[in-house]
Amino acid sequence: MKATLIKASLTAALSIGLITSAFAADVTGTWIRANGSAKIKITKCGSNLCGNIVWLKKPRKDTKNPDPALRNRSLIGSKTILGMKPAGKNSWKGKLYNAEDGKTYSGKMNLVSANKLKLEGCVLIFCKGDTWSRTK
Repeated sequence: MKATLIKASLTAALSIGLITSAFAADVTGTWIRANGSAKIKITKCGSNLCGNIVWLKKPRKDTKNPDPALRNRSLIGSKTILGMKPAGKNSWKGKLYNAEDGKTYSGKMNLVSANKLKLEGCVLIFCKGDTWSRTK
């Protein structure tokens, strides 16, 4: 009886731990850039993560896009996080599109806390990042 109670308690404790860590790793939702210029909604796209711009403080066109046919489109709705794959606990790697220069970079995301997400875009060994906050 005592062994069964201990086993049940351990199972419950482990289950709660797994649920908590699974919740902490949920990066889906809407995030705002540190400078407040844009909101990006991160969703699952297959087994990866993708993100689309859903709001801009100053709406504009994708004028720096390398594809001339896309330069007249609104940035709202465009993808900025492209196929991020799991790369460890609370970490993903993939591609990031930077509409400010029209280039796509190797990128990584790290969930710092439930409400903070650090993104970095890299060229060779040089990386530049931004920390986003979860928003509604």
